[in-house]
Amino acid sequence: MLEYGNYLPGGIMRMSLLIFLATAVSAQEASFQRVGTMSQLMIDIIYPSSDALFYIERAPPRNDVEWNVIRTQALMLAESGNLLIMSGRARDQGNWIKDSKMLVDAGAAAYKAAAAKDVGAIQALNDQLNAACVTCHEQYRPNYHKKP
Repeated sequence: MLEYGNYLPGGIMRMSLLIFLATAVSAQEASFQRVGTMSQLMIDIIYPSSDALFYIERAPPRNDVEWNVIRTQALMLAESGNLLIMSGRARDQGNWIKDSKMLVDAGAAAYKAAAAKDVGAIQALNDQLNAACVTCHEQYRPNYHKKP
């Protein structure tokens, strides 16, 4: 009785697997198109989204429409961490990835808190969100916290 592996020599099977994996990886990478620069992501998406969460106590949401705005801001913040990890944006595969994942985690937790309409839970995430921002900026933003 022949086993499946006996139909094709091992070298052909390995080569077929390598071709399949290479095709899958290149197809996945080709599906992403970076549009904004790092500065545009920070100024146009990350800063406004994080500010909406950092300063929620200034004007707490009063109705479903306002809660939807907060929930959307939290989701944008979480997904922004993923945008920072994209090929061509990640500065390295070490701290950059770790710091970006901190942003994803803080944003995801804020999204859950916003879905639960819990202002206190969002406020409780301020330290986690601040740590995600400051840790990354200290490592990758020149002259961050340096006095002139």
